[in-house]
Amino acid sequence: MLAPERRERIVQLVDMYGSISASRLIEELDASPATIRRDIEALAQMGRLVKVHGGATALNSFTYETFDRAMDERYALSVGEKKIIGAHAAALIEPGDFVYIDAGSTTEALVDALDCPGVMFVTNSVVLARKLVCKGYRTFLTGGELKASTEALVGPEAISGIQRYHFTKGFWGTNGATRAQGFTTPDINEAQVKHAAMERAGQRFVLADADKLGRVAPVTFAEFASATVITAGDVNSVFGKLPNVVEVSE
Repeated sequence: MLAPERRERIVQLVDMYGSISASRLIEELDASPATIRRDIEALAQMGRLVKVHGGATALNSFTYETFDRAMDERYALSVGEKKIIGAHAAALIEPGDFVYIDAGSTTEALVDALDCPGVMFVTNSVVLARKLVCKGYRTFLTGGELKASTEALVGPEAISGIQRYHFTKGFWGTNGATRAQGFTTPDINEAQVKHAAMERAGQRFVLADADKLGRVAPVTFAEFASATVITAGDVNSVFGKLPNVVEVSE
């Protein structure tokens, strides 16, 4: 079997089973361990599958997250990664910018790291608005209904408020991110607000620690290619090679 044919068969098997071991591929394709290792490496570099220890997994092998975590729980997750992402995102903001900041614990890390004069902000987070004002920034709330679990303003009034503005930059959190399903969140009301704000921003940045990459929540609010993803942590090699993914570290 020629290499191109063998590699196509590997992709078919991985897609069929979701994941497959190298030993299974050796048996199925009657190939040497070295050949299978080279094939998996080549296919991973081409973005056809994900190389893992002992084999490969499919690109669409993801984890579902169907509910919103409470803010107290979110604060305890990926603390170091969020701090690194927030610092990098804050450094992208320049004097004269008019910035939208989405509600969330990772975007809160951005606000904590802010040290740039002459910037105006709009947010759908009461918590972030308070922090921004305490730092001396001119800040506008979107209006809308306050959602208890995420402390985000949502609903028609929030969307109407956002649609008046034209942002130079915007920063969003996400519950999940995959190339096929895009950026996702469990709640339709939050998804609508996120989508409305993204449509009003010149530059769009989604802040997502590595645990969010490969996760899928019920509602898509934007296509994966529509924003630059700023991430940190143990980033899957498939995501790390994508042109709109920026992997940051201390």
